[in-house]
Amino acid sequence: MVHPRPSRRTLLRSGAALAALALTDGCSSDSGGAEPPGPSGTASGAAPSAGPAAATMPAESRPHTRTFMAWPALEEVWGDQLPGVRQDIAGLAQTIAGFEPVVLLARPDQADQARQACGSTVEVIELMVDDLWVRDTGPTFVTGPKGLVGIDFNFNGWGNKQTHANDSQVARNLLDHYGIARVRAAITGEGGGIEVDGEGTLMATESSWVNDNRNPGRTRDQIEESFKELLGVEKVLWFKGVAGQDITDCHIDALTRFAEPGTAVLHRPAADTPPDIWSTASDQALQVLKSATDAKGRTLKVVEIPEPDFDLIQGSGKNFLATYINYYVCNGGVIVPRFGDRAADDHAVGIIGDLHPGRKVTQVTINHIAAGGGGIHCATQQQPAIGS
Repeated sequence: MVHPRPSRRTLLRSGAALAALALTDGCSSDSGGAEPPGPSGTASGAAPSAGPAAATMPAESRPHTRTFMAWPALEEVWGDQLPGVRQDIAGLAQTIAGFEPVVLLARPDQADQARQACGSTVEVIELMVDDLWVRDTGPTFVTGPKGLVGIDFNFNGWGNKQTHANDSQVARNLLDHYGIARVRAAITGEGGGIEVDGEGTLMATESSWVNDNRNPGRTRDQIEESFKELLGVEKVLWFKGVAGQDITDCHIDALTRFAEPGTAVLHRPAADTPPDIWSTASDQALQVLKSATDAKGRTLKVVEIPEPDFDLIQGSGKNFLATYINYYVCNGGVIVPRFGDRAADDHAVGIIGDLHPGRKVTQVTINHIAAGGGGIHCATQQQPAIGS
């Protein structure tokens, strides 16, 4: 859930935004001459489309082979925040590396700096990136009879809002690096815009998918059919979300997540927060969750996690993303943000720990990342283990 003020890098320089528009054409990603998405969701030379009978997207809680992250590259995006953001990324990568292998993508001329910052527990590979949000720029993985397949959702800078000449190619280049089959989706969007329970249910916001800045002319039903074909899901729970107020148009992974099949965690405003568009979006999501059933016919249990008190957070500005549900589940652990409101931080950790028994809950301070409007989940992407 985004903060009630403009969020997720709305501090973008006008020059960067204009550059993004110049680099892209409609909802097609800047691919340097690559083929456009095909009607079946495949690309020339890519793997066959991954449908429900072929492959499914595992829940994040299933075993991982590794976690991918990315080294933020551009001063034009972060300005004087860049050193602090890199410090947060290094700390986050080192923490996750205590649970499972971490591979950090970095530009060739920045790779040595990334290695020095992250240390020997984090593998750094040289691959051109623009920013750190690998949840959105990297592939979304599915598994099935043919093994591991990466879905390329045609990243276009969250609807042409940010420079992404390199980030639009991260999914393709990363899959090529590891020799993993690639499916190019017939729709445009981001990994942070989808949430699955691993048992056939997917959640998404209309604002970040049924939006002309990604999918002009496509209906919600058409996008839903693509989800079912690509990710092997059977039911989609849609939330209205909020369009045009943050760079992601209200990604689902900052609004509500599955803690496990049948249980959803929901971001809620702090006590005494005046009503606004974001609290309205949370209220609407609560009503959807309370009345919904999942793909297995279960009524959902809803667990609410309130945001911290912004007056107690050092460095929180108008773009700060203060949601605890943007956490990351890795092998044996859960990585949760620490914002500086001790009472709220402890309350959130207690709830999340109870929801993920048997995993070690680790808090990480990410206030520089959060000041740019993102979180731990946004900065990570899991590669599921085959057969998990």
